[in-house]
Amino acid sequence: MTDAQQVQQQAALSLERLWPRLEITFRDEADVAPADWRALEMRLRHEWERLFGLLLGLYGGHYDFFYHLEELLRAAARSWFARPTWLKQLDARREAAPAWFQSQQMVGGMCYVDLFAGTLQGLRDRLPSFKKLGLTYLHLMPLFESPDGKSDGGYAVSSYRRLNPKLGTIEELAELACEFQEQGISLVLDFVFNHTSDEHEWARRAQAGDHEYERFYFLFPDRRIPDTYERTLREIFPTVRRGSFSWREDIHRWVWTTFNSFQWDLNYANPAVFRAMAQEMLFIANIGVEVLRLDAVAFIWKRMGTSCENQPEAHQIIQAFHCLARIAAPALLFKSEAIVHPDDVVSYISPRECQISYNPLLMALLWESLATGEVKLLAHSMRRRFRLPQGTAWVNYLRSHDDIGWTFDDNDARWEWIDPSGHRRFLNQFYMGRFPGSFARGVPFQENPDTGDARISGTLASLAGLELAIQSGDEQQMELAMRRIQMLYSIILSIGGIPLIYLGDEVGTLNDYAFASDPHKADDSRWVHRPQADWAWRGKVEHDLNSPHGQVFAQLVRLIALRKQQPAICDSDTAFVETGNGHLFGYVRHSAGQRLFVVASFSPHLQEMDANLLRVYGVGYRFTDLITGQTHTAEQPLRLEPYQCVWLEPRSLPKVTGEPSEWGTSYPSEMLTEEQNRKIPRFPSV
Repeated sequence: MTDAQQVQQQAALSLERLWPRLEITFRDEADVAPADWRALEMRLRHEWERLFGLLLGLYGGHYDFFYHLEELLRAAARSWFARPTWLKQLDARREAAPAWFQSQQMVGGMCYVDLFAGTLQGLRDRLPSFKKLGLTYLHLMPLFESPDGKSDGGYAVSSYRRLNPKLGTIEELAELACEFQEQGISLVLDFVFNHTSDEHEWARRAQAGDHEYERFYFLFPDRRIPDTYERTLREIFPTVRRGSFSWREDIHRWVWTTFNSFQWDLNYANPAVFRAMAQEMLFIANIGVEVLRLDAVAFIWKRMGTSCENQPEAHQIIQAFHCLARIAAPALLFKSEAIVHPDDVVSYISPRECQISYNPLLMALLWESLATGEVKLLAHSMRRRFRLPQGTAWVNYLRSHDDIGWTFDDNDARWEWIDPSGHRRFLNQFYMGRFPGSFARGVPFQENPDTGDARISGTLASLAGLELAIQSGDEQQMELAMRRIQMLYSIILSIGGIPLIYLGDEVGTLNDYAFASDPHKADDSRWVHRPQADWAWRGKVEHDLNSPHGQVFAQLVRLIALRKQQPAICDSDTAFVETGNGHLFGYVRHSAGQRLFVVASFSPHLQEMDANLLRVYGVGYRFTDLITGQTHTAEQPLRLEPYQCVWLEPRSLPKVTGEPSEWGTSYPSEMLTEEQNRKIPRFPSV
């Protein structure tokens, strides 16, 4: 008998024994409907063999393995029976249409509740703004209870079942999730599962000497074991603390703290930790969350002699969580957050692990191409690394709450005759505004004095040149900055996947340097792009097409509306093409008989490409740019203005609604007057 057959046999036998025990536990609960029992049994039998095999591989050597297995099954059943009716109805819809998140209708936004709207009630009041922008996916940054003062922006969680009281309550969040879903907006929350705050109940009990909870973390009486680990670990926050361990004088122990000293890494080699965190995950799912962002997935398993990143067991843990979600919360998707080597990023993406993932490589290389004016590294990397397994999708973004790290593959760079280390130093200097001719106003984050490594903080507008242009009063530079912003958005809205907007960037918010005077924020430059939203100011600029901020907003809303009309963008592969011009980045999208050819210029000068190349990729002899409404033929070169992006559609294909000329000049009538509509800035005709 093979190992796989043995696991299959053991899984079947264990379920045969556990199912009657489960029935005994819940048979007296009158509110458990027969339909819920049938659904649980069906999903459990579908997922059990895989779940059992994963957990056996992780924890089968523990004497209490079957105890934890039974308790985990009880927790999943209890969570399913407690799941609100509207979420069970959503489960059924999502199971019937599993590719729902790959639709061209999906457009995401992300924000901190306190900075964007103050409270959950304030966020509810902003629902019309989300609808106006066209959002269908809203990621609320960490809003669970965390320490006052230093909390890593909420990523030091003190409780997974209580919110920061300044924001609201769990009950209010559940109501908000239901209301947003009714309005077509999916709620996304973080699952910070690599570590907890040192103020979490588990950490407090460990500090009190409770042996059971000491085993939830990594505690060492001296440096012998930490020093052995440190030989192969990289430093994540070198300006905060050298190394990955922090001394706690109150308990006379070294604690594993990969990130900040107040964030204690959890010990997933302990099955009790997996079970406890699985229960927290299912609790959050029942609030009404449709997507869980799995924070710091690369770090969750430790193995001496390695980097303790991207270990095989990390994947097994996520896959086991995924099985539990399929049993007790089938509508739930996982989004991975792995800002690591591109090959490792992709390794977490699978229909049975994380269905969606941030695309840090695309983000970093869009900024790289903007700095160099060349697309060779971007084009080469995308051809090699953009394709994903069926049933998965990228989440494409330009900025987030976090910094920018230059995560491209060194061998990809060398293939294009680029020195990786020197190029990263150039990019850091460029985006810090220290390189001659730079338009950027970024701020360094975590400069390592030993290696010279650094990352970049800053808002989209400040990094794209709008801050410098406004300060200098240079109208030409202001126009170029707005062109850069529109071009970048045009790419993430069309390249394939879910576009994600860091809210505030849609109105060209500039860097906020006031963080430096706050002692709780001064040592973390990422607060430069986490300003408090000024809604009085926003209300003025959103419709002021004479301001650069209003123009950025109008352009983006229009691009989002165009995206939603394009079936070619829905659930399809992206074919990257050779444009014959080192400044032009091109790709083809096609789906449901529709085809779209996108060309973006990263040059501040006029550029051309041979339009006959479009015919090779099926765009035909005549084609229309959906952004400008201009019609072109293959007889003449395709000319792109500085930082222009075109969405080219064959003239012969049917349109979704109206004529291309209408698509190129229209704007939602309920938002702008006819006079305002005429003022929306567009690229000049090519």
